[in-house]
Amino acid sequence: MNRRVVITGIGIISPAGIGKDEHWRNISSGDSFVSEIKKFDASKYPSRIAGQINGDLEKLNTFPKRLLKKIDRFSHLALLASEFAIADAKLNLEAEDKERIGVFIGNAIGGWEFAEVELRDLYIGGLKDVSPYQATAWFPAAPQGQVSIYYGLLGYSQTIIADSASGLVSIGSAYRTIQEGEADIILAGGSEAPLSPYGLLCCNTSGVLTTKNDVPQKAYRPFDKNRDGFAIGEGAGIVILESFEHAEKRGAKIYGEVAGFSMTNDGIHPTKQDIEGRQLARAMQIAINGGEITVDDIDYICANGSATKDGDIAETKAIKAVFGKKAYQMPISAPKSAIGNLLGAAGAVDLITTTLAMENSLVPPTVNLEDRDNACDLDYIALKGKEHKIKTALINSQGRGGINAVMVIRKL
Repeated sequence: MNRRVVITGIGIISPAGIGKDEHWRNISSGDSFVSEIKKFDASKYPSRIAGQINGDLEKLNTFPKRLLKKIDRFSHLALLASEFAIADAKLNLEAEDKERIGVFIGNAIGGWEFAEVELRDLYIGGLKDVSPYQATAWFPAAPQGQVSIYYGLLGYSQTIIADSASGLVSIGSAYRTIQEGEADIILAGGSEAPLSPYGLLCCNTSGVLTTKNDVPQKAYRPFDKNRDGFAIGEGAGIVILESFEHAEKRGAKIYGEVAGFSMTNDGIHPTKQDIEGRQLARAMQIAINGGEITVDDIDYICANGSATKDGDIAETKAIKAVFGKKAYQMPISAPKSAIGNLLGAAGAVDLITTTLAMENSLVPPTVNLEDRDNACDLDYIALKGKEHKIKTALINSQGRGGINAVMVIRKL
């Protein structure tokens, strides 16, 4: 069985906005939403800026307060994004066979905001001071589990951990699961809440974060000569994937079709990537071939945009290797430059942003690209968005250690 798979619902919470309309309005504006971390004292960290969600999340949902006390922020974000996606898809879960609905959610570092407080209490006050929910709040499978439990979803489900590629790998894995007939509907995406003292420390030890703390909104600069790494961010992106037949039968709005997906690994180092981009190029070509299309059909590339010298040059080389002369004629951008790299949610948010770009016929810009690296000489849509009809788009998402995930989506 090889069923067609479509996107019918979008749920997003990002530093650019809560909900798809606010997110799109701001992510396409050319503004930056990276700022100094004020949630705790981050003054001694090498990188102390991030894309942060504005607004009181508890006022935006209907989840019981009792539930919210038991879970970490990354599960809360996943629940809220799932609620938005279900509503956007006009999906009546009670009318569906919940044994045919799954949940695939990725993250990179787990729920450390909850865990840090409880571990502190353990060492200060002893065993009796630790929350009984500590074990279930922090672990990486918590968002997927909490969404499944809250909505009573009983189908084939997974938690994906693939560093910053986790979100797109989750959506790709869900796509294949529906293709193969294991489910009719899957809530898929990623969620991350890294802005806690230990979470931020873990991110800083990676050596790939920007230290331009004095100018937060100018710090994340993919493909720019003056880049020095990315800023992290918090948020969640969830999409509703359905088989085309199921979506058509219930009269759902279809944003687009997932046409192809691939994942490869560089296999050269635990944290570093292949500076030639060979395996990223291979993943791109496999994803394109899987959609039974050619490079000439791709209208836009949503770049990973690592803002490291090796990463940006490797991605540029990979695009050239796959697209040849067309690489110079096609709009490419890294919209996450406006909000930070949302780690395990990054690929899912990039997919959502690309889907909205397709719907609005506008390529969102790469912010802060003011002095282009000569080795990154493609059209990376600097500073300001560009009107452009997008029929078929490709999304790159990469994680440390040489993880490459690529997805192709097309408008029906």
